[in-house]
Amino acid sequence: MSEKPLLRFPGMATSDRPFLVIWEVTQACDLACSHCRASAMPEAHPLTLNGQQGRSLIEQVRDFGPPYPLLVFTGGDPFKRTDLLELVGYARSLGLSPAISPSATPLLTRERLEALRDAGARVASLSLDGSTAEVHDSFRGVAGTFERTLEGCATVRDLGMKLQINSTVSRHNMHDLPELAALVYRQRVMTWSVFFLVATGRAQSDQALSPAELEAVMHWLAEVSSRIPLKTTEGHHYKRVLLMRRTLQAHGYQAETYFQLHPLQQQLQQKWRELCRDQDIQPRPAARRLPMHINSGDGFVFVSHLGEVFPSGFLPLRAGNVKTQSLVDVYRNSPLFGSLRDPDRLKGRCGSCEFRQICGGSRSRAFAMSGDELAEDPSCSYQPGSFKLADPLARDSSRNASASAARARR
Repeated sequence: MSEKPLLRFPGMATSDRPFLVIWEVTQACDLACSHCRASAMPEAHPLTLNGQQGRSLIEQVRDFGPPYPLLVFTGGDPFKRTDLLELVGYARSLGLSPAISPSATPLLTRERLEALRDAGARVASLSLDGSTAEVHDSFRGVAGTFERTLEGCATVRDLGMKLQINSTVSRHNMHDLPELAALVYRQRVMTWSVFFLVATGRAQSDQALSPAELEAVMHWLAEVSSRIPLKTTEGHHYKRVLLMRRTLQAHGYQAETYFQLHPLQQQLQQKWRELCRDQDIQPRPAARRLPMHINSGDGFVFVSHLGEVFPSGFLPLRAGNVKTQSLVDVYRNSPLFGSLRDPDRLKGRCGSCEFRQICGGSRSRAFAMSGDELAEDPSCSYQPGSFKLADPLARDSSRNASASAARARR
């Protein structure tokens, strides 16, 4: 019997269409999060896409053809748009699968969530960045958001919608992660999206973990993933970590003894195992969520509130604008997007890494720290070629990625 794969590949050629389209419907938001990518403000920009332009964008997403990309309405706070319900309903009427990512403000009510569900939204994502109000609210900048977020999670579940929780890992909460994971477990999530901070917008580089600390967190997440379905955002080398751990297991090694990991990994592991025992946190056969093989501009595209097209919301390199150009054309033909899809153009350690076909590193973090989107990911501690057992598995993963793309083109 063949081993189950460790990666998921989109059912389409990612050079032809994205798996995920994120639309920042507004930058208006009543929170003041210390890491905010958008540096959101209370009121919307006067040149924000209007209703007609928004419907045109939705039609452009539809024009990619089936299988249609997933369309996420985010912000700022999307509830600051008075026509949000109409836009979600229009997306659903065209056969798209809209999702919503609101902020935990007084606008997050049962009535609004119920109306969005009835309009066609089936998934809602909420942000939770600490296991207590003290940790979470200090990060979000407004008291009361912790309790409001938990109330929102309960409402989403009660309405029969799928729930995703987004958590940003930074210095403010890295020692709180086991308690946060236990809280996420109790929310019965579809997905826990663990985001590794990128120094853009309000976020500062001194908030980010060191490469060694980040590697430690990823090895800990590999253990957590048997109990909580999770994915990483701007932490692409989590895929490398999973592949390395499987290889070690096949050869009879334990990752925690084979690698010289930062002490943070052992601290997180010990606390997590205590919580699993004391709170009866059990493994779930269906919990392990395979990482999706997408990256900035490669299966992923971000449209700003002004209609600007970016490879990612954290990679501020503009490739076009949907007010005057087709999103389909920009995505398929932009030289910027094309370069991001070619792992052989990567530089530094990423360019020489045997895992570049299945990882690729964070292009957003590379740009934030060096000004070059193709530079090596400075958050990765791995030295290419140092894991001698990796080559055959890395080649197999590369072939699987190529085969998946070839099948999608047929």
